[in-house]
Amino acid sequence: MTVDSLNQLLLFSALVLLVAVAAVRLSSRSGLPSLLIYLGIGVAIGQDGIGFGFSDAELTQVLGYAALVVILAEGGLSTKWSDIRPAVPAAAVLSTFGVAVSVAVTALAAHYLVGLAWQAALLMGAVVSSTDAAAVFSVLRRVPLPKRLTGILEAESGFNDAPVVLLVVTFSSFGSEHHPWYFLLAEIALELAIGLVVGLVVGKLGELGMRRVALPASGVYPIAVMALCVLAYAGGSMAHGSGFLAVYVAALILGNGKLPHRPAVRGFADGVAWMAQIGLFVLLGLLVTPHNLGNDFWPAVLIGLALTLVARPLSVFLCLRVFKLPWQDKALLSWAGLRGAVPIVLATIPMVADVEDSQRIFNIVFVLVVVFTVLQGPTLPWLAGTLRLNERDEADDVDIESAPLERLRGHLLSVAIPPSSRMHGVEVTELRLPPGSAVTLVVRDGTSFVPQPSTVLRHGDELLVVATDQVRDSAERRLLSVSRGGKLAGWLGGPGGSTALRR
Repeated sequence: MTVDSLNQLLLFSALVLLVAVAAVRLSSRSGLPSLLIYLGIGVAIGQDGIGFGFSDAELTQVLGYAALVVILAEGGLSTKWSDIRPAVPAAAVLSTFGVAVSVAVTALAAHYLVGLAWQAALLMGAVVSSTDAAAVFSVLRRVPLPKRLTGILEAESGFNDAPVVLLVVTFSSFGSEHHPWYFLLAEIALELAIGLVVGLVVGKLGELGMRRVALPASGVYPIAVMALCVLAYAGGSMAHGSGFLAVYVAALILGNGKLPHRPAVRGFADGVAWMAQIGLFVLLGLLVTPHNLGNDFWPAVLIGLALTLVARPLSVFLCLRVFKLPWQDKALLSWAGLRGAVPIVLATIPMVADVEDSQRIFNIVFVLVVVFTVLQGPTLPWLAGTLRLNERDEADDVDIESAPLERLRGHLLSVAIPPSSRMHGVEVTELRLPPGSAVTLVVRDGTSFVPQPSTVLRHGDELLVVATDQVRDSAERRLLSVSRGGKLAGWLGGPGGSTALRR
C-alpha cells in the first residue's frame, strides 16, 4: 500500500464513519436498531451499489470474531453485577436449554418448510438462536424496564454466544468428523467450563493488579482493561475453551471491580465497541449481494416466523417455568429475542468450511435479521407499554469514579448523582460517611463550592470525596446505599437497609 492509497482509504473510512455516526440520530428517532442502517451503508457501497466488490468470507469471519470480542468486552464492562445476579440462573438456562429448544424447532422448520438438508437445517437453527444485546437495547434504551428483565436480557445475550458458536462449528464439521451426540455435549460442556475458569482467573487477577498498581496517566487504564479482556479471549481459545465466554466473564468482573477511573474505562470501551459494530455491519453489508436474495426471501420469512412465534416463546416459557415469572415478563422476553451481528457472522463459518448450501444459509440469515429487526424493533416499546413493563421504580445508583492518590495513600472519589437517585434532598452530614472520608467539593450547574454539613444535595450534583485507603470501600458502599435508600439507609430494612450495604 502506498501513501496515496492510504490517504484514499483514510478519507473513505472517515466519511463512512461520519455517515454512520450521523445515522445514530436517525436510529434513535425511528426506533430501529442502528445495525440496519450500517448494513444498508455496506450494501450501498457494495457490488449492487457503488460497485465495490468484496466476497472474502474467511476475512469477514476473522474480523467478525475480533469485533465480537470487543462488543462482548464492552457488554461485560457496562453490566452491573447487582442487576444481573438474580437473573443469572434464568439466563443460564435460556442460554443452554433454551438454545437447544430453539435450535431443534428452527431446524425442523428449515427442513420441512424450506427443504434444507439436515446438516444445513441444524446449522440454520444454531446460527439464528443467539440473541443480540446491542440490537435489543438500542431499541429499549428509551424504555426503562424493570431490572429483573434487563438483567435476564443482558445476561442471556452475554452467555449464549459461547454455546452457539460451539454448536455452529460442530455442525459445520459433521461431514469430516463423526461423534456421538453425548460426546459432543461433553465437549461443549468442557469448553464452556474452561472458558469460565479462564475468564474468572484473568478477571480476578486483572482487578487485583489494576487496583494495586498506580499507572502514570488515567488514559492508560482503559487500554490496560481492554488488553486484559482480549487476553481472556485469547487464553480461553488457546486452552481449547470458549474464548467468548472467557472475555465476557473477565469483563464482567473487571467492570464491577473497584477499578480506578471506572467510568472512563467504560466510556472508552463503549467508543471502541461502536467502532467495532460500525465496521462489522458495514463489512457484512459488503459481503452480501442483494440481487441474489430474491429467491431466499420467503424461506427466510418462514424460518423467521417459526423462530419468532414458536421457537423463542417455547424456549422462554419452558425454561422459565421454575422461576415463576409473570406471564407478561415471559411475553416480552419472547418478543425481545432480536438478532443482530452474531447470526450473520456465524453464517460465515459454514461458508469457510465449504458446507453444502452455505451461501443459501448466509442469504437466508441476512434477510431474516433485516426483516424481523424491522418488525420487532419498533414494536418492542409499544409491547412494553401495553404489558405495563415500561416503568421502573428502583432508584439508580450514583456513578462513582475513583482515582488513586498513591503518595497520599488515599483515593479521590468523583460522584455523579443521577436523576432518580434518592440522594436528592440529603444533607452532606446525613451521608454519614465513615471517619477518614469527607465531601470536599460540590459542582452544581457548572459552579464549584466547598459544602457545609448542612448543604443539601440535588440531582445533577457532582461530588468530590476524599477517602483514605482503609475506608475507601466502605465509603463507596455508603454512598451507594444512600443513593438507593435515602438518608435513612442503614437505619431501616428494605432497599436502603443493611442488605443494601452488601454487594
